Amino acid sequence: MPEYPPLLTVRALSKSYRHKQALGGIDLELRAGEILAFLGPNGAGKTTTVNILTGLLRQDSGEISYSGVLFDPENAAHKRAIGVVPQENNLDRDLTVAENLRIHGYLFGLRGRELTRRIDETLELVDLQEQKNQAAAELSGGLKRRAVIARALLHHPAILFLDEPSAGLDPVSRRAIHSLTRRLNRAEGVSIFLTTHYIEEADILASRVILINAGAIAATGSPAELKAGIGKYAVEFSNDNGESTLYFEDRARAAEEAAALPGEIRIREVSLEDAFIRLTGKTIGEGSAASKHRRRS
Repeated sequence: MPEYPPLLTVRALSKSYRHKQALGGIDLELRAGEILAFLGPNGAGKTTTVNILTGLLRQDSGEISYSGVLFDPENAAHKRAIGVVPQENNLDRDLTVAENLRIHGYLFGLRGRELTRRIDETLELVDLQEQKNQAAAELSGGLKRRAVIARALLHHPAILFLDEPSAGLDPVSRRAIHSLTRRLNRAEGVSIFLTTHYIEEADILASRVILINAGAIAATGSPAELKAGIGKYAVEFSNDNGESTLYFEDRARAAEEAAALPGEIRIREVSLEDAFIRLTGKTIGEGSAASKHRRRS
């Protein structure tokens, strides 16, 4: 994708809890028009980062700038530049979808006909017009997620923070959230900062991925670039040490090597999960030590 100026710039961001380091001086940028996936195992520092970038938590050190201006979480104008979708569906269960959005609009200075128009526009954008007057408690998990996204979009933010947007959803609802994310980015021009531990979510949605592990940035690049860094084809096999994987640039070499290996063999294309394991030494779900991997070309 073309290079755009950064909407968000982070330099040397650090945070510790009771002498335990959560973030160790990370640098990152979010460019205008992109979907940036912030990918890492549980406990890697993803949510801590989002909480700091959205003003819910104070960093110990480091700078955050939005469009070149240092971020002040007490400045209402700065907060209007961002919309936040937290991990939890934190709607007021006793209020309707429209009432939840209306309260949010009041907090951002929207009133009267402007607020009513914006509620209708936003609900149409996320395909929730039919649920407008339905109590939040009556919505399915996927519809609640859309309502939380609608609320975050109500005040026209330039950046939308999606913190684990499809966690806990069934596959159909997850695909619907993915489709909505693409539409918001491409049709509405919203830049998206996506935190996730779902490898496939980052692979199919993101124009660029930042891999974070133990509070440090392990790698940055497009999904294709990160995968190309370890090879094109993977050979999976079992031995006395458990499951192992070899990586190759050429499929013929992969097949040649596989023919000489004992047991059950599988040849497949390299995935983003392979890149993550090679770069961090951990699996995405548990953060546990991964089996040893080698690359051949």
